[in-house]
Amino acid sequence: MTESNDKSRTNFAGVYFDRDAVLRLARLAEIFAWVALIYYVGQAAISLVVFILQVTRGLMILPGLTDYAQQFLWIFQPALPGLWNFIGLQAVGKLLLIFMDMEDNTRRAARSK
Repeated sequence: MTESNDKSRTNFAGVYFDRDAVLRLARLAEIFAWVALIYYVGQAAISLVVFILQVTRGLMILPGLTDYAQQFLWIFQPALPGLWNFIGLQAVGKLLLIFMDMEDNTRRAARSK
């Protein structure tokens, strides 16, 4: 626990973050993005199947096309936050990598002068 190894240090002087930790965090953000997307798509699929089964079994009587359209909107509306979560978490993962590259490129440029 108290042993000091070179894995906890970065190879850049003056860096205040651990590159491996940032890479793990970016990877976790991407994994959670896919988990959120799969969850919300599954939720929408189950809702759609339940709706179709209710209509075919006669448990739900919808008189017009607008009633069907409204039901479909209610089914797919909860999936929209899942889509935004997916996009946001993917963006966080990519931004972490971009910021790490920017920091690396800035240090290289400063060293070359």
